[in-house]
This record gives sequence, C-alpha cells and structure tokens, in this order.
Amino acid sequence: MSDLFFYGTLRYLPLLETVLGRSASQLNIAEASLPDHAVYGVQRQAFPMIVQEKDSKASGLLVRGFGQEDLNRLAYYEGGFDFDLSVRDVCLADGSRAEASVFFPEPGLWQPGALWSLQDWVDEWAEVTLLAAQEELAYYGRLDATTVSRNFAPIRTRAWAKLAARKRRAGDPRDTMKDVIVKEHRRAYLSYFGMEEIELRHRQHDGTMGPLLHRSGLMQGAAVVVLPYDPVRDAVLLVEQFRTPVFLIEDPEPWMWEPVAGMIDPGETPEQAAHREALEEAQVKLSSLECVGGAYSSSGSSTEYIHLYVGLSDLNQTIDNGGLTSEGEDIRTQILPYDTFMQRVDNNEFKDLPLLALANWLARNRDRLRR
Repeated sequence: MSDLFFYGTLRYLPLLETVLGRSASQLNIAEASLPDHAVYGVQRQAFPMIVQEKDSKASGLLVRGFGQEDLNRLAYYEGGFDFDLSVRDVCLADGSRAEASVFFPEPGLWQPGALWSLQDWVDEWAEVTLLAAQEELAYYGRLDATTVSRNFAPIRTRAWAKLAARKRRAGDPRDTMKDVIVKEHRRAYLSYFGMEEIELRHRQHDGTMGPLLHRSGLMQGAAVVVLPYDPVRDAVLLVEQFRTPVFLIEDPEPWMWEPVAGMIDPGETPEQAAHREALEEAQVKLSSLECVGGAYSSSGSSTEYIHLYVGLSDLNQTIDNGGLTSEGEDIRTQILPYDTFMQRVDNNEFKDLPLLALANWLARNRDRLRR
C-alpha cells in the first residue's frame, strides 16, 4: 500500500475519482502540506508545477492506502504530464508528519508562472480537464500512456468543443434523457481524431421508440472558418494547402483553395481563434469579424461544429510560407477580385463547402460591407 500527496489538479475530487475509477468515499484523505515548496502555474499551460521555495508551504491532500491498480492508473494519467514520483515528508493539520510520494516535474521541463490557485483552476479549467480525463482513462489497459499523451492536445480540443455543444440553445421540446436510450457506448479509436461507436434507440416521429441502431461518429473539436475580405479593394483572400483526406479518396487535386480555418483551442472563443488563425495561416490582421453563422460540417458522420465568419481586412500581400511548421502546415495565399472569385464559384472550381457558404453570404452582404 502507498500514500501520495497531491498538490495540484488531483486535489479536485471528481478528477481523482475519474482517474482512479472509484469513489472518493472509499479513500482515506487528509489535509496536508509540503514545507519549503510552493505551487505555481506552468506558463502557457492549464496545470501547475511544484518547486522548492524556502519558508513556503504547498497545500494539498494526503491520500493513504493506494493499491497497485490505483498506482498504475495514476501513472497512466500523470505519464502524459512528464511527472516522476519522489518521496517527501508532509505535515498534517494536527502537526504530525507522514511520508508520502509526490509527483515532481522533470527539472527544467516547464517554466513557472504565477502562484497557482485550486479554486481559480476549478472555475476555469475543471470541466474541460474532467472531460479530457474521461476520454484518456477510457483507453486504460488498451493503449499505452505514450500513445494517449501524444494525443493529449486534440483530446482537450474535443473536450472544449463538447462543453460548447452542451451550452447551445435547445429549442426542441424532446428530451434526450427520455427520448434516446443508449445500450452501449464505446471509444473505439484514438489519434488526432477520435472514433466512438454507439448502439441506441431513439423516439420516432410517431412517438414510438425506433429499432436498435449501430452508429459511429468521428469525434472532432469545433473549428472556425473565416474568409478575409477587403471592402475597399473589393477582394477576398484564399489559402491553399494539401488535404490528406482528399488525397485518400484519390481525388487528383488534394491541394485545396479554402478560407482560413482552424480548430478552437481550449480556453479560446471562436472570435479569438479566427483572429489567431488569420495571422498564423495568412499573416493577415483582421480589423473586425462578421458572423455568418455556425453549423455541423457533416452531421451524419462527424461532431465538428464550424463557426463561419467574414473578416474585414486590408489585403495587400500574399505569402508562400504560411502556417505552423510544428503542425506540418505549408500554406500559400492568393488575393482574388470579388468578380473573379464569384465567377470561379459559379464555374464550380472550388471544392470546399464552407467557402461556398461564405461566398453566398458575401454576395448578399457585399454592398453593406462596402458602404
């Protein structure tokens, strides 16, 4: 049996329960602290790190009596964060001391930011972290920790998209808790995208429950698509990049002309993502955004929800080296006069559906934007 001291996100009991796969009521938990240490947020990350700091005190929880299965699950989860276990003496509230293992980051791996607050983290990041942990731990015993950690970023992106989906306005009087019956739900595949399989019945339009259906869904995050438009020059900017799925279907032209597009990162609004992606992909600064709407890109197969925008900008240059090298992007841009752009739309020269939707919106609103 082992005792562990938690100073960071695992002090949040719903997360600890998810990682362990059992209720916190079964655990022996006590308030404790680690002397001469302090907890700081990691720069540009949503989790904390512990550092040695004389005369400081890192508050946390001492959890006693972990079995080997508990330790295996904790190592599986924490393995994605590059932590190692080290034994330390911790202080309890009654003044006694106890020996416990503590997760310490690899020296020099991260840079500390501001002092970390559990409550601030709960308010901002607990929901998305919990959803991400649920997906990660679903692969415990099926995939190794390295594979899961390699896909940690897209897992969190999907979790952020799920939170946004839950908050969308529901005008339909039907209740999924009553009108959809799930027999089995399985996370079948994990990579940059996920694949989930489900067996369910749903209420039909005549009021009866339908037959058992076996379906699957490509699990993706939410995305932004923004068409830069210069109302003074009356021109749009498009980006071109290689699209692997188009190549896989053996289309002879997998280099696609599209609007600027990208996934919404955890913590971002769609508008923030639109501005960021315009700079990353096209080196274009948008002065303002016109909201075109939002929709699922292919509701029969994918969870991807797209936020559509036309972004007003001063379009005066093109590039041949846009995008992030770290993400394998190789992007060039072109600026098209509006009339040329619409002629190419009418000639069916573009194969990107969001681009066609934005072209139609621009055609209806161009005069207003130019005024």
